[in-house]
Amino acid sequence: MKTIRQILLATVATATLLVPPGAALAQANEQFIGITSYRVGPYGANGQSFYGGYVDYLNYLNIKEGGINGVKLSWEECETEYNNAKGVECYERLKGKNTVTKGTAYNTMATGISYALIDKSAEDKVPLMMVGYGRTDAVDGSVFPYAFPLVTTYQMQMSAIVKYLGSRNGGTLAGKKIVYLYHDSAYGKEPIGAINAEAALGKFSVVQIPVAHPGNEQGAQWLRIRQENPDYVIFWGWGVMNQTALKAAQKVGFPREKMIGSWWAGSEEDTVPAGDAAKGYMSATWNVTGTGVPLIADIQKVLYSTGKGNMQDKSKVGTILYNRGVSVAIATAEAIRTAQAKYGKGKVISGEQMRWGLENLDINNARLTQLGAGGLLPEIKTSCENHEGSGKVKIQQWDGTKWVLISDWIEGNKQLIHPLFKANAANYAKEKSIKPACMKS
Repeated sequence: MKTIRQILLATVATATLLVPPGAALAQANEQFIGITSYRVGPYGANGQSFYGGYVDYLNYLNIKEGGINGVKLSWEECETEYNNAKGVECYERLKGKNTVTKGTAYNTMATGISYALIDKSAEDKVPLMMVGYGRTDAVDGSVFPYAFPLVTTYQMQMSAIVKYLGSRNGGTLAGKKIVYLYHDSAYGKEPIGAINAEAALGKFSVVQIPVAHPGNEQGAQWLRIRQENPDYVIFWGWGVMNQTALKAAQKVGFPREKMIGSWWAGSEEDTVPAGDAAKGYMSATWNVTGTGVPLIADIQKVLYSTGKGNMQDKSKVGTILYNRGVSVAIATAEAIRTAQAKYGKGKVISGEQMRWGLENLDINNARLTQLGAGGLLPEIKTSCENHEGSGKVKIQQWDGTKWVLISDWIEGNKQLIHPLFKANAANYAKEKSIKPACMKS
């Protein structure tokens, strides 16, 4: 029989394979992590890269450092297909695999699934990590103690995009018309309050145009855009919707230089299939691309040169979504490390203890550099009042073959956006009869 060490270091044969056999044993001396992932379906290509990076970093820590302070990491994936009901089923299945960790923290990479789990995870006392997605009002930890929309929320991302577009127009968008073309789901609807607030403040108009899942039919939407003749299109797409939009924009003659997408509409999975229709297109991002990041280069050396990498397509290593998966795994591991510093170095961390670790994260540039991840993602510093921890994005542009950064870190308008989510959090607390309070441990 294989040892646990052999199991944890086993090669995942393909990108769609769930986990190494036996990783679900979830022994008491392991930090078991439940992974609600999707690697098939209309968004499967995106999930393969993201979760490939996520799993690779966990495996890298086991091989390179023996886990976290001597505690080995184990994990199991459950396929959600980006479906809300399946996401809940996977969560319920995984949380019972280890009664101590309950799966440590869940990262569904799906706003709809996160909405479905936000109450359940709090009731079960296991954190829900919504890194770059999810409910914006969960930034308020006094109302949402177990929900962490880390790094940057959709509303702050929208605000940063508006700020960037303003900077290209003499500092103001007054009198401009912007089309907001969005995935007709919780993901696409989340930033509407932010763009409306920005429009009222900046005196520009917004035309909202939804696209039904999965987004491979957009003829009517782009006919409308041609008729509206906007100054810019802000695009909140995902999966096949993204390349479809770029090709449709080219077909109707809308300049891609006037299109800017969210970070889920800004990966190589979106631009490469679109061919020359993608050239000039911009997107926000909270992590950089490339294998020039020392950590990514070392993952290639430690895992892929020895046949232990999770990705079947090695060319995806270093892409936007792969590096994002690594970045989320860094946040997960650093929260475990932070929790161990309080509750016992070298001990398995419970879901409740992980919550404290996430709420007391301090991943500064010095720490990122120490990890080999300097410049990969922004600094993250959380508190009860701020489960986001950053609020910054960069803007990148596709030059026809690769993403090129065209801005430094841009922070959204906190003075405008934070009162919006504070009000929403207060309404949620009233609706759920929650008395807002910061948890001590």
